[in-house]
Amino acid sequence: MPLSIRNQFPGTVKEVKLGAVMAEIIVQVGDNQFVSAITKDAAEDLALKAGDKVTVLVKSTSVMIQK
Repeated sequence: MPLSIRNQFPGTVKEVKLGAVMAEIIVQVGDNQFVSAITKDAAEDLALKAGDKVTVLVKSTSVMIQK
């Protein structure tokens, strides 16, 4: 499926934290980690687990950094 999202990062699921409604997915991409909050249903539908190979897709109109 072609996507308009240009920021695509292949990585490996490091951890899946399931909550009552939401899930936190931690993905290792090289030396960096991406953390995504998705619905618990979506995480279960994808059957995400540590060690899975995934692609992180980032589409954002604003990225903020403060020091």
